[in-house]
Amino acid sequence: MKIDKIMLRFGELCTKGKNKKFFIKTLNDNIENALKHFKSLTYEFYYDHTYINLNDEDVEEVMEVIKRVSGIHSASLVRVANKDIEDIKRVALELAKESEGKTFKVNSKRGDKTFPIVSFDIVRMVASNILKNLDLSVDVHNPDIIINIEVRNEAAYIFSKTIKCAGGYPLGTGGKVLMMLSGGIDSPVACYLMMKRGIKIECIHYASPPYTNVAVIEKLKDILKELNIYQSEIRLHIIPFTKIQERIYEVSNESYAITIMRRMMYRIASRFAIKNNIKAIANGESLGQVASQTIESVNVINEVTNIPVIRPLAIFDKLDIIQIAKDINTYEISIRPYEDCCTIFAPRNPKTKPDLNECLKFEEKMDYDNMINTAIENVETIVIKAEE
Repeated sequence: MKIDKIMLRFGELCTKGKNKKFFIKTLNDNIENALKHFKSLTYEFYYDHTYINLNDEDVEEVMEVIKRVSGIHSASLVRVANKDIEDIKRVALELAKESEGKTFKVNSKRGDKTFPIVSFDIVRMVASNILKNLDLSVDVHNPDIIINIEVRNEAAYIFSKTIKCAGGYPLGTGGKVLMMLSGGIDSPVACYLMMKRGIKIECIHYASPPYTNVAVIEKLKDILKELNIYQSEIRLHIIPFTKIQERIYEVSNESYAITIMRRMMYRIASRFAIKNNIKAIANGESLGQVASQTIESVNVINEVTNIPVIRPLAIFDKLDIIQIAKDINTYEISIRPYEDCCTIFAPRNPKTKPDLNECLKFEEKMDYDNMINTAIENVETIVIKAEE
């Protein structure tokens, strides 16, 4: 089926008021960057939509990229007609002829009010021409084929298919967060949801060799390579956590170990974020999923930081998280049998309602400030980039 252009709609960006120009410019830059491998594409940028001129590029390959660019609400595969009713009728008939089905409906939107034929008459004239030339019948409620016509200032556009895209905001319009990345199923999904809201990510991971397998780092790299589809360059900061973790088990009751471990992770993430001018922490926690994610545990763990902690999965069902992981191709990587430090050191009977004063008593026995500073000073940073 011949397609001339892809029409992109911006969705939520219409709510941005005075900042809308910045959001749209950022989105258009992101679109061009995401599609830079398609050398023949050209673009037409407007205030409320963008057109991609295919120039013989493969429309399905282009759409596979477009569907992953945050900030785009939907895309339509359009044919272009002159702003002349006879040409509109001709192109609409061609589209109806190539579409599968026995019933049809015509919709029309006249964006250019100088066009002399109103929408109602455009629908009537186009539908009459289709009925005259094809063995189709009209069904306005549940048609097999929908012919959409938009008459804009520059041309008339005819399309039958609209594809839902990522939505959200353009990457880079929402600042940056430090994402606590474990390598399990949840945190990569949280990364994706943050990026979908226009927020760039850097990732922090707590490594505890020799207890954790070095293959965990390769696993993380592979996860981030999948996420490079949404953000072309992601920094992964690997924190040496072994000494801190061993000290926790020396000074604390086993049932409190996971709580204190998470408190130490939050302290490290907070200091690292502040040091690197990152304004918030994010993670893959989902309320009630494990002992450290009950309301009581979250309250005690969160006590160590005063910078925002964002939990995009807080109210998600596990099955929904798994489905998103499959959709973004991280699920099969996440279930590789290489455990992180939280899994390996998980206590048999963790506290689901920890007491803050008990945590403070255990932590008094640790020289954790110096240990945290040493860990941050010895961070290893890896930059994961999309393939050129």
